[in-house]
Amino acid sequence: MSEECTHDCGSCSVDCESRSGGIPKAMPHYMSHIKKVIAVVSGKGGVGKSMVTSMLAVNSQRKGLSTAVLDADITGPSIPKIFGIKEKATGSEDCIFPCRTVNDTAIMSINLLMEDETDPVIWRGPVIAGTVTQFWTDVAWGEVDYMFIDMPPGTGDVPLTVFQSLPVDGIIVVTTPQDMVKMIVEKAVKMAEAMNIPIIGIVENMSYLKCPDCGKEIKLFGESHVDEIAAEHGLRVIAKLPIQPQVAELCDKGGIEFIEDDLLMKADAVFGQ
Repeated sequence: MSEECTHDCGSCSVDCESRSGGIPKAMPHYMSHIKKVIAVVSGKGGVGKSMVTSMLAVNSQRKGLSTAVLDADITGPSIPKIFGIKEKATGSEDCIFPCRTVNDTAIMSINLLMEDETDPVIWRGPVIAGTVTQFWTDVAWGEVDYMFIDMPPGTGDVPLTVFQSLPVDGIIVVTTPQDMVKMIVEKAVKMAEAMNIPIIGIVENMSYLKCPDCGKEIKLFGESHVDEIAAEHGLRVIAKLPIQPQVAELCDKGGIEFIEDDLLMKADAVFGQ
């Protein structure tokens, strides 16, 4: 701990024992040099967390930053499909090599190690959490400016392992505008606060649907409450993403890297701008 420490972990990204609860951070593979680690979390499933993670990675790559995605959703991996990766990860005696997308984003996911991507992962929590740690320690990521971690929903073994064992610089909370949003956001926020992880901000997904004929914004899930919830916790709303059928289609076809520029979320807060 620095002698100048203010004990305000929310405004600090230094990896010390106060942040990890006394648990030492896992060391990355010696062939990995990762500058920033951003975890994308949600209080529940089905909010589009993997899509937001992928869009952030595409945005990072287009800014000229070396980018990686660690798919920590072991039982529900979708990152390889979203990026259109068909091949399997390879390795050597002492490491695993991540797969590369068309635009050279490094990807590691359990589906890249399974013989059949539809095979279920029927493992207990500690084994799943250990696999995520191995994606950090055993994968030769190379030079990475920004790594985005696609987290499983909730506050279970994997989020706990990631927050305690990996040097996470900040988290982004993904939610939707339903009535239960307050509870969803507060679960994720309270866990981050308990683990002393800075919260970069909130992304509201499925915020509205724009009518293709008149341009009117239709609130399919009701009025948004994300601004008041963010204000209550002193957080920033990074983006309100509309329902975009063309983005869903790109994800299904593995073409997220071909998303049009004007559809990219305004994520400058993530990159310190």
